[in-house]
Amino acid sequence: MSVKLAGELQSGNVIIVENSPVVVLKAQYNKSGRNAAVVKLRLKNLMTGRISEPIYKADEKLEGVMLEKKPCTYSYYAPPAHVFVDEEFNQYEIDAETLGDIEKFLTPDMTDVCEVTFYEGRPISVVLPKTIIREIEYTEPVARGDTSGKITKSAILKDTKHELQVSAFVEIGDKIEIDTETGEFKRRCT
Repeated sequence: MSVKLAGELQSGNVIIVENSPVVVLKAQYNKSGRNAAVVKLRLKNLMTGRISEPIYKADEKLEGVMLEKKPCTYSYYAPPAHVFVDEEFNQYEIDAETLGDIEKFLTPDMTDVCEVTFYEGRPISVVLPKTIIREIEYTEPVARGDTSGKITKSAILKDTKHELQVSAFVEIGDKIEIDTETGEFKRRCT
């Protein structure tokens, strides 16, 4: 067991709340004016599956839990869960709610190695690599004239159909690098 400050919590951390282990699905830090900084958390109870959204002072101490982590790759979607496979070919099912925003970057049999976190043998969170490369399935042609590089347009990723903003020079079939923490386009790959 370790002690964590509420302001240091991130998605995937597991803490003890009311004698039950809960996983942090989302942590939103907020500092406004003269008030003390607070953290709004979206938590999932690992025993009951219940979701709660408490608010803590950023300097409040919470009890953390040590967890097992394994490198895994995403294999496929088998409703209602996504299946990940470790190096020994063990399969782990993880529901879409647990995955949160990263679900939009998952493609069948992808080669990106993810970090799956386990609590008492159960998978509770997945962290993608900091950057991933995906192919553009569709985007509008760029209008001629502005070559500053600051203009963006919508693009749709192959396989996931996720839409994001890319630089104007990106074309259909291009591979792009995406920051998985922000979900933003970083650069076109050559």
